[in-house]
Amino acid sequence: MSENFKQRKMYLFLLVLVVGSGIAFQGWRTLLNNFAVEVGGLSGFDMGIIQSVREVPGFLALLALYVILIIREHRLAALSVVLLGLGVALTGFFPSTVGLVATTLLMSFGFHYFETMNQSLTLQYFSYTEAPVVLGRLRSYAALTNVAVGGAIFLLARFLGFTSLFALFGALAICAGLWAFKQDPSAPDMPPQSKKMRIYRRYWLYYLLTFMGGARRQIFVAFAVFLLVEKFGYSIVDVTVLFVINNVLNYFANPLIGRAVNRYGEQAVLVVEYVTLTFVFLGYALTDSAWVAGALYVVDNIVFNFSMAIKTFYQKIAKGEDIASGMAVGFTINHVAAVVIPAAGGLAWIADYRAVFYGAVALSLISLALTFFIPGQLARKGAKA
Repeated sequence: MSENFKQRKMYLFLLVLVVGSGIAFQGWRTLLNNFAVEVGGLSGFDMGIIQSVREVPGFLALLALYVILIIREHRLAALSVVLLGLGVALTGFFPSTVGLVATTLLMSFGFHYFETMNQSLTLQYFSYTEAPVVLGRLRSYAALTNVAVGGAIFLLARFLGFTSLFALFGALAICAGLWAFKQDPSAPDMPPQSKKMRIYRRYWLYYLLTFMGGARRQIFVAFAVFLLVEKFGYSIVDVTVLFVINNVLNYFANPLIGRAVNRYGEQAVLVVEYVTLTFVFLGYALTDSAWVAGALYVVDNIVFNFSMAIKTFYQKIAKGEDIASGMAVGFTINHVAAVVIPAAGGLAWIADYRAVFYGAVALSLISLALTFFIPGQLARKGAKA
C-alpha cells in the first residue's frame, strides 16, 4: 500500500497533536497513582471516584457536535490539547481528593474531546486501507512519546518534585495545541458532517462493542496500576520502567496491528483481543507475583491497541456524513459504563480486589460473543478499497 498519506497536512497536524497530548497524558498517568498515595494519602475508593469523574467528559462527548457548529473540527482538536495540558499542569498543586477531581475533570475534557476529533478526522481523511495504518502509526508515535516521557521522569524525578513534573508536561502540550490552532489542514472536498445527535439501528453492533470496551477498559485504567502500587509495592521508578517497556513494544506493535486489520479483518483481530484479555484479567485476580502482574500489564497494554478495529469497522459500515457524529456518539456510549464502573469497582475493591477483575473477565467474554456478528465480507471490502 502507498504511504502518500504521510505527505498530507492532516497527517502532520494529527501527529503533532498526538505527540503533544501524549506527553501530558502519559506524564499525568505515570505520576498520578504515586502522587495520590504518597502525597495525598488517597485510598482505593478515592481513586475510584477520581477515575469516575475522569470519564464524565467522555460521557459528554456528544456535546462536541454542538461545539463544531461554532468552530471547525481541527480547531476544536487543537483547543482540546491546550485544555488537556492546562489540567495536567495544575494537577501537582492540588494533592487532595477534591483538588484531583477538579484538575482531572479539566484535563479529561481536553483529552476526550481531542480523541473524538482525532478519530473523526482520521476516518474522514483516510481510506479504508489507509485508516488502520494511520491509526497504527499515530499510536506508534504516541508510544514513542510515552517512552520519552518515561525516560524524562526516570531522570528528572531525582531533581524535581511532582508539582514541577506535572507543570512541565502540561506546558509542552499547551505549546503543541497553540501551534496546531494556527494551522489549517482541512480539505474543501470532504463531505459535510451531520451535526445531529442520533443513534441509528444499523450501527447497533458498533455501539455494543464500544460500550463493552469502555466498561472493560475502565477496570484496567482505574485499578491495574493501583494493584501494582498498593498490593505489590511498585515505586514511581518501577511504574515508569514498566511504562517504558510497554511503549517500546507498542512502538513496534502498533503498525503491525494496523496491517493485521487490513489483512485479516476486524473480526479476527477483535477475537484475539478478547480471548487474550480474558486470561489477562484472570491473571490479575489470581497471581501473587509482582513479576507476573507486571507482565500481565504489558500484555494488556499491547492488546488494547487491537481496539482500533472497532473504529475501522464503523468506517466500513457508516455513511460518509455520519463519521463525526458516530465518533461522538461512540465516545458517549463508551463512557456510559465508564462513569459508574470505577466508583463501583472502588467499593468492590474494599471487599475483595479480585471481584473487580472477575467482572472484567465476564465483560471480555461478552465482547468475544459479539464479535461473531461482524460480517466476514468487511475484510474483503477493506482489501479492495
